Amino acid sequence: MHTASCQHGHDHSHQHEQPDGSQRDPVCGMAVPPDSRFREQYQGQTYRFCSEKCLTKFQAEPAQYVAPTGDHAHAGHEHANHTQPAVAQVPGAGVAEYTCPMHPQIRQPGPGTCPICGMTLEPVIPELEEEENPELKDFTRRFWWTLPLTVIVTLLAMTAHQLQLLHGATQNWVEFVLATPVTLWAGWPFFVRGVASIRHRSPNMWTLIGLGTAAAYLYSVAATLVPQVFPATFMEDGRIGVYFEAAAVIISLTLLGQMLELKARSQTSAAIKALLGLAPKTARRINADGGEEDIPLTHVHTGDHLRVRPGEKVPVDGIVLEGESAVDESMLTGEPVPVMKKAGEPLIGATLNTHGSLVMEAQKVGAETMLSQIVQMVARAQRSKAPMQRMADIVAGYFVMGVVLIAVLTFLGWGLFGPEPGWVYGLINAVAVLIIACPCALGLATPMSIMVATGKAAGSGVLFRDASAIENLCKIDTLIVDKTGTLTEGRPVFHSVVGTSRFAPAEVLRLAASLDQGSEHPLAHAIVDHARATGVVLSKPEAFESGSGIGVRGQVEGMQLQLGNTALMEDAGLDISALRDRAELLRLDGMSIMYLAVDGVLAGLLAVSDPIKPSSKEAVTRLQADDVKVIMATGDGVTTARAVAKQLGIEEVHGEVKPQDKEKLAADLQAYGRRVAMAGDGINDAPALARADVGIAMGTGTDVAMNSAQVTLVKGDLTGILRARQLSVATVKNMRQNLGFAFLYNAMGIPLAAGLLYPLTGHLLSPMIAALAMSVSSASVVFNALRLRRTDIG
Repeated sequence: MHTASCQHGHDHSHQHEQPDGSQRDPVCGMAVPPDSRFREQYQGQTYRFCSEKCLTKFQAEPAQYVAPTGDHAHAGHEHANHTQPAVAQVPGAGVAEYTCPMHPQIRQPGPGTCPICGMTLEPVIPELEEEENPELKDFTRRFWWTLPLTVIVTLLAMTAHQLQLLHGATQNWVEFVLATPVTLWAGWPFFVRGVASIRHRSPNMWTLIGLGTAAAYLYSVAATLVPQVFPATFMEDGRIGVYFEAAAVIISLTLLGQMLELKARSQTSAAIKALLGLAPKTARRINADGGEEDIPLTHVHTGDHLRVRPGEKVPVDGIVLEGESAVDESMLTGEPVPVMKKAGEPLIGATLNTHGSLVMEAQKVGAETMLSQIVQMVARAQRSKAPMQRMADIVAGYFVMGVVLIAVLTFLGWGLFGPEPGWVYGLINAVAVLIIACPCALGLATPMSIMVATGKAAGSGVLFRDASAIENLCKIDTLIVDKTGTLTEGRPVFHSVVGTSRFAPAEVLRLAASLDQGSEHPLAHAIVDHARATGVVLSKPEAFESGSGIGVRGQVEGMQLQLGNTALMEDAGLDISALRDRAELLRLDGMSIMYLAVDGVLAGLLAVSDPIKPSSKEAVTRLQADDVKVIMATGDGVTTARAVAKQLGIEEVHGEVKPQDKEKLAADLQAYGRRVAMAGDGINDAPALARADVGIAMGTGTDVAMNSAQVTLVKGDLTGILRARQLSVATVKNMRQNLGFAFLYNAMGIPLAAGLLYPLTGHLLSPMIAALAMSVSSASVVFNALRLRRTDIG
């Protein structure tokens, strides 16, 4: 869904074809694939759209979205640096582009802050090797240098009077000296953001923090420098009460929160970094004179001949010219079985050559490789959806404007109509309004719930990457699951052996395992490991030959053996009809079948399986009972996939799918209004994990999958999703309660601070009482959030 993107600026230009064949949606600027079904002819040109909503807008006023080529003006938005979401660029393609994680329509070259929410911008695609976030370093320095001052000024405010350490105005001056560096130096970035929010007419939490802190500090400065302008009733123990400690504590807590947030956000780029790290740094090029040299990967060109030695990664996409070897393509397929490659067969960059030497011809380099396309898909999926706006942010603008308006009306009302000195009373009451409306409780409402919930979840084997995952997980109605490593164990194991009338099953196993000792194939390991575990004495093969992906041949104890799939038996002219029905039954149960022939005679078959995790059936059943539609999408064969799905009660199955197919499936479901979660464990799942509303990775899977996902199940157990959903429901409820507490205190306190009850009681709400009310509201939020620790999530 691209509704968030469609709400901001328009690209008034023709649709230009992108390198990957996509075009720009002229309404929202999103990249649109060539097969988009949303199309419209206008002035002899075909325009494509990301959604029906954008198509409808275009049909209503096409001229509004079309201008002469090169006209890139942006309409409907005041910020000069608001540009459209773009297809992620490959590192090195130009100046690094930065965007806001909350508002992906914000794009600019180089770092900065978002003019809408004030959040620090981050690179669209991070560099593999990058320095520590400079803002994190700056905030850390400000926090630790001023934390002792905050602690001291707070202790003085709490105990100096009782312990008679300081007397009268002396205490105010001491607190002023201690709090000023904290407020003006450590808090300076927050005031800058607060001013920017006002300048951009986009009030946010920084507006509240700036106003509340400035109100407490400036009021205290005035009480210290010119105490004589205050009414005598505000004098106590020879001084006017000050609130330097409130300003300092707000600044220190905000700095700490920003440090934690920046560290957490740095992990969002880990998925792309892990993908970029898959590519080798060099390639071995074969020159025209036959000589060989190692060159940087960036120097490889289309048509170059490259050598890939055993244990090395394939440098770029291409085709095998010479040699045979098993290549581990799990980064693409997610399946644990290496694929045999021989002359004429394709190779994918960053896959691992397990054994044997290969000579290949480079066909796709740079941004054209499969790995680069996956990087771009992950980046595009991450940026195509904004994290769910926090409930506090939804009302922050109205809240800030309302508080400021009430403070102004309070000042004018007392100044014009109040008793003498009316303007002083008005100033004091206006400050009290701002202090009691200080966003401590509002700011803590969701983070405290999230902090407690993530700790609770971690103890139950569920890791949340961000708050939006907790907020969104309780809303999902569709779950896409990978098969291998998610529903199944991801490790092939021996299942059974069947012999013909001439060969006993035990003999078939012994001969097959003896021959397979020379194979590096995972299926062969499963057979050999089982034979050794059951005490079978194996013979050493006298000859061994790989069958290029269809099986193996060799000699054991003077007998000629052939072990492999149907294709190998057909090549040898062997009749397998005697075991065909049995083999098909095993395949329907999700087994991989290998036939064994001895001296030209069919001896039997062996079945190897990837067993279903014991918890998968229960998890699928309970999710379906909660009205969550479960869909399987796997790179494995359709027959095997359907067999596994049948055992688990999954009706919709997509087999032999590629990474882009999984991502497209998630996007299509979202386009139909479904709330989609994706559960997977492989690199091939990364684009879909990033595209889904909530990505769920198995902790037993790859780092890339876990870094692309918002939720990681440490034990690789799908029942973790059930626990995560229960905690999500409880946490969202808790956050709403916290927001209710925060606004309740403001709803009660602001009228008191404004002096509305003065005609009835003859008393005003001192800023000190306002500060106390602010503290009580914060305490209520904290204690309510801590209740989440007692939530039963099974």
